[in-house]
Formats: sequence, C-alpha cells, structure tokens
Amino acid sequence: MNVAAVYAPDLSTRYRLPVFLGRLPAGFPSPADDYIEGKLDLNRHLIKHPAATFFVRVSGDSMLEAGIHTGDLLVVDRSLEAVDGNVVVAVLDGELTVKRLYKRDKTLRLLPANKNYQPIEIQAQQSFEVWGVVTNVIHAL
Repeated sequence: MNVAAVYAPDLSTRYRLPVFLGRLPAGFPSPADDYIEGKLDLNRHLIKHPAATFFVRVSGDSMLEAGIHTGDLLVVDRSLEAVDGNVVVAVLDGELTVKRLYKRDKTLRLLPANKNYQPIEIQAQQSFEVWGVVTNVIHAL
C-alpha cells in the first residue's frame, strides 16, 4: 500500500455535530432527540496531538484485512512511539508505505494485511524511518 498524498490538518475550523447516546438500531426508526448526548468536534476526537498529526491518502490493497482501502485517509500521529503491532507510515529506501510494524528482538519487518503480499524484512543497509503511527482510518461506505 502506497501513500498517494500527505496533508496537514486544518484545525482552524470547528464544526460540532450532535452525538447520540446509546445504541443505534438498524431496524424500525425511533425519535432520536431524546438521546442527544452533546456535540462532537471531529478534530478533537481524531487528533490528539495537533502539532504532530498529518493525514495521508493511500493507494493499493496490501492493507485490506486491516480495513484500509484505496482512497482512504489515514490519521497519522508522529508523537507516538511505534511499537510492535502498530500500523505505521514508514519510509523505506525513499518510498512511503503503510504496513503493520513487526519489531521483536533484532528483527524488523513491515507486514502487509493481505495474503497476496509478502512481509518486508528491513535490512541494516536499507534506509528506513517510521514517519508516524496510524491512529484512525477514514473511508466512505
């Protein structure tokens, strides 16, 4: 899965929408006004560290089983330490990629979430850097 574009968040806007309390049934509709819990600002909900957060738009299908599809926006936090099991945006030999980090003992790999792709073993001579940890995926249904 490749990174198609990188974006900085625009935190200048505030658009708070109602948040509904309780479960939302998929059956018979019911009046919802009695269940409004408050307002939700997606910037505050999705971005915990504004100065260290950016968005990337992805292309490819190597992370499908992690719920990441072509065209999705990923919220990426550079302030978080990347640990084993995190989905990360990384630079490998000058190319941006999105994969799950495998970091145990002295072994470092980037794991796809699609059985049609092989893990990438990071070799000592390769240029490698984790740009940030993916905290959220935004995609249309």
